[in-house]
Amino acid sequence: MEKIMMMASGFAMKDVSSSIPHVELLGVLVTIISVSIALAYHYSKTKPKRCIDPEKFQEFKLVRKTAVSHNVARFRFALPTSKSVLGLPVGNHIVCRGKDAEGQEVTKPYTPITLDSDFGHFELVVKMYPHGRMSHHFREMHEGDSLAVKGPTGRFVYKPSQVRAFGMIAGGSGITPMFQVTRAILENPKDKTNLSLIYANTTFQDILLKEEMDDFARKFPSRFNVYYVLSQPPAEGWNGGVGRITKDMIRSYCPGPASDIQVLRCGPSGMNKAMAAHLNELGYTADMQFKF
Repeated sequence: MEKIMMMASGFAMKDVSSSIPHVELLGVLVTIISVSIALAYHYSKTKPKRCIDPEKFQEFKLVRKTAVSHNVARFRFALPTSKSVLGLPVGNHIVCRGKDAEGQEVTKPYTPITLDSDFGHFELVVKMYPHGRMSHHFREMHEGDSLAVKGPTGRFVYKPSQVRAFGMIAGGSGITPMFQVTRAILENPKDKTNLSLIYANTTFQDILLKEEMDDFARKFPSRFNVYYVLSQPPAEGWNGGVGRITKDMIRSYCPGPASDIQVLRCGPSGMNKAMAAHLNELGYTADMQFKF
């Protein structure tokens, strides 16, 4: 803003000082500076500064830790001010740093479930595996502790309406990038992209963000559908898929191969490999697929 004011003053002095009386010149300067301040303020309001750095880890305080199940928790971290945004492009992720059970430093990428429309904080939903190195760090975290984060990073950056439809195939905690993209699309009234999600887990209790996804399905029945698959379904009342995701499931619940669709996938390495084989056999070319 100081630079803008100096430029404005210089311009006014150079171009009008020789022809406008002192009082009028002062009025012109006040007007120009006022407009410059207003523009700078507007720009700062519409373009919040990113809070993360792609090269340097920064600390963010944990302000809320909420248990979701026996091995899943939702972590809310505070940003510097109530108007701050993380600055993460949709489809990107952050890298978190912690210590494992042996006290050794460990890093791992995570995708927040919040967007830059969420001010003052960001949230992670983390599944803490028994022998996971970063899982140990999150399991030991308490409210008031800080997490070291850097970013953004990642190969996928979503742009509104870049495709007609997305198919999404997720397993376990691989749901978080799908949820982030889904939120960005469905919460943008100008984006008409359709979404079809197949989400696989072991048990019903393992399904993450189910309430939120079911809510999207109710609000946007013609644009978002989700099909759950469980390898160990409940004994009664289950009407989703059983076992592992098959080619028939993909054929039934994902958009068919076309130049204006894309299938996103994220999950354990074995699942990703199997899904890639299914998609290839069904005719989805390399440019129609993306693995997070």
